Amino acid sequence: MSTPPADGDEPRHVPSSGEPCSAVSVSPSGGPDHVPPPGEPRYEPPPGPGRLALWILLFAAAALAVVLGGIYFT
Repeated sequence: MSTPPADGDEPRHVPSSGEPCSAVSVSPSGGPDHVPPPGEPRYEPPPGPGRLALWILLFAAAALAVVLGGIYFT
């Protein structure tokens, strides 16, 4: 069940089955909204080198805290 369009809504063009669709559409907020063609898998972009290094550093600090805590409380 759908709601009726509001006064400020603009009609959307929905391509028919034989009509080619573009890879970039416009979202309701007005910005581009990338929609991959059917059959193309959706992947998130890989993390940047800085973010990856931050995760590795956080993991190493947590491992060090566990080891030092185990030594201290033994």
